Amino acid sequence: MAQSNRDRTSRRAIYLKLRQMVLTLELAPGAALSENELAASLGVSRTPVRESLILLSQEGLVQVFPKIGSFVSRVDPAQVADAQFLREAVELASLDDLPADLDAEVVGELRGNLERQRHADLGLEEFFELDEAFHQGLMRLSGHGNVWTNVAAAKGHLDRARRLGLHENVSPAVFAVQHHEIFEAVVGGDVPLARAAMRTHLRAVFSDIERIRAHSPELFASGPSTVPVRRNVVVWE
Repeated sequence: MAQSNRDRTSRRAIYLKLRQMVLTLELAPGAALSENELAASLGVSRTPVRESLILLSQEGLVQVFPKIGSFVSRVDPAQVADAQFLREAVELASLDDLPADLDAEVVGELRGNLERQRHADLGLEEFFELDEAFHQGLMRLSGHGNVWTNVAAAKGHLDRARRLGLHENVSPAVFAVQHHEIFEAVVGGDVPLARAAMRTHLRAVFSDIERIRAHSPELFASGPSTVPVRRNVVVWE
């Protein structure tokens, strides 16, 4: 029984690692996947890698083509839009459910988060983590912080599009400013302003997609049956 539990834990760890590599663009959209190479790099057998790729294919993050191979799914704008619709509905609803007296501890955490977002030497992945924590913190203020887990699980394509957008922008400072505007509206009790600022902030990903697709169309899906070519795809040097 103990060995079985360890095996399940190990398989879960491999799945989470590969999923993170896809979401952070370490495994780029459209990149070919070799079970042997992934297993060697992770120091495991092919079995947990194969099982993880199956799970990722069920999430739409990996595509498996018989007799051709496995590939990281290109970013699907339709799935981005679906995830964005879900996220926006949940986050705007949480703003409508804010109590009159906000949790002072959470408010303090959010202020600290915003201060860290302004650091000039902040890496993009560090900013992304602060971004996620900020939005979850706002939901905690409304008493719905646990819902964030469900939102996060549904936005794989959206998160990749957001990361592409972060790399496309010279600095994430514009997003930090938007976060500050949302926060000030929330603590000031101006829910309509907070909702408007949140909606604008969340929908910025759509203009990012169009701008990036104009010069890097190979990163995006052009149709549900698109068969990728087995070649290396470079997102950035």
